[in-house]
Amino acid sequence: QVQLVESGGGLVQAGGSLRLSCAASGRTFGRLFVGWFRQAPGKEREFAAAITWHTGLTYYADSVKGRFTISRDNAKNAVYLQMSSLKPEDTAVYYCAARTNVYSDSAADYDYWGQGTQVTVSS
Repeated sequence: QVQLVESGGGLVQAGGSLRLSCAASGRTFGRLFVGWFRQAPGKEREFAAAITWHTGLTYYADSVKGRFTISRDNAKNAVYLQMSSLKPEDTAVYYCAARTNVYSDSAADYDYWGQGTQVTVSS
């Protein structure tokens, strides 16, 4: 079992940056695949980015490619999402999630979820 806790959300102006953190407890990320999803009001949860923990391979949704960067810190057992050039349409609750070590961009495939952190981008 792994528990995930996100932090780093907040209010930022369009064009600004934020860095989200996802800390794991209960076990290390080990062989897990870690993703960031987001959900705006009235919309379905959507994939943003993901990383294969043991190889560092990264994946991005087209909507965030070139603006968001996912990374990991083995020593801190944490995953980060650096978000730059933020747009009002990036406003959402951002969730960290983990699953066994296979790529997926479907929220239904993930076994572990954090509580989410709100990101609001003002125009």
